[in-house]
Amino acid sequence: MTTNEIKKLDNENVIQTYARFDVAIDRGEGATLYSPEGKEYIDFSSGIGVNSIGYGNKKWADAIYAQALKLQHVSNLYYSEPYARLAETLIKRTGMKSVFFANAGADANEGMIKLARKYSFDKYGKDRGRSTIISLKQSFHGRTITTLAATGQDVFHNYFFPFTEGFKHILANDIEAIKCEMTDDVCAVIIEFIQGEGGVLPLDENYVKEVSHLCSKHDILLLADEVQTGVGRTGTLFAFEQYGIVPDVLSFAKGIAGGLPLGGFLANEKCKAVLVAGTHATTFGGNPVAAAGAIEVFRQLDEKALKEVAEKGEYIEKELKSWNIPVIAEVRGKGLMIGISLADMTPKEIAQKCVENGLLILTAGTDALRMLPPLTISYEEINKGLKILKAILKGTHK
Repeated sequence: MTTNEIKKLDNENVIQTYARFDVAIDRGEGATLYSPEGKEYIDFSSGIGVNSIGYGNKKWADAIYAQALKLQHVSNLYYSEPYARLAETLIKRTGMKSVFFANAGADANEGMIKLARKYSFDKYGKDRGRSTIISLKQSFHGRTITTLAATGQDVFHNYFFPFTEGFKHILANDIEAIKCEMTDDVCAVIIEFIQGEGGVLPLDENYVKEVSHLCSKHDILLLADEVQTGVGRTGTLFAFEQYGIVPDVLSFAKGIAGGLPLGGFLANEKCKAVLVAGTHATTFGGNPVAAAGAIEVFRQLDEKALKEVAEKGEYIEKELKSWNIPVIAEVRGKGLMIGISLADMTPKEIAQKCVENGLLILTAGTDALRMLPPLTISYEEINKGLKILKAILKGTHK
């Protein structure tokens, strides 16, 4: 099919909740995508951080093909090998103690929230009313009603009232604010180490350590939303490794299965047995094919590959800063999660110009471009993409 034919099918049959760019994608190789007509696009987005080991990855494709031929799905009423092997890998590589598999980021975060409230219910009783969760302003935790309530951005809240009760939002990196809000009704604090949708805003390391200390002191659970920062994105397997703390529970999704729907959360020793039979469930969580894809993702994301992610991120940041273009107000992030704060330019307009010139890039917050390329992107592809972006920011590309 041609691009126009695909667009026509979409416009006639799909609920129009997405303001799509005028691009149809047919296939990909490495970190390069192609339209049905063969136009080339360097991909700095990886399906919003999902296609972690790139396109056309034969070992990954072989793994999911072999599993699909063997067993594509079996309910969680029964045991199967792929999810159990994946769980073992996650536990060994993170030091956490147990895992629940879900479908994607929002329901992974829903599960964390349920776990936190049940932990306090079990320990302190329902009459204590210990169910409030502190979240940060500029955070993003999903688009279900409950995860929208946890999200600290008003732009996502309109139309969908009333929300689930029991959330309050405070400024990030303000330790006095969180001390004031740690009242007797609080059971958990939920954070992103880098606020992705909020603008690629890293939390201060000392702030995170102090929040962790306060949570431990008051028996408040620290929940880490690593949906976007996890699975190698920041140059370590999970971002918490760079902050010198270990959360009580952390969520994951996006890049874990290399392009297949899979999410979940990991719990520490204190929280590993909170959820028992009947308290939480999902039909597709731990799907054998998705789990097989994730096992291959983790096999490829060894220490050498993670080191390369950090090095590529440093290379990109150094290049961006060397341009000395006035429109670049700030470059921030970790690994291959990079934000470019713009002065006097609208990120959406720049992203549109990038698309027109063969580069796919994301926006974040109100002022930032966001890069989440495949972790396996080559330096040749990085340089091609940066060349396009530089020309647009300098005004030499139309």
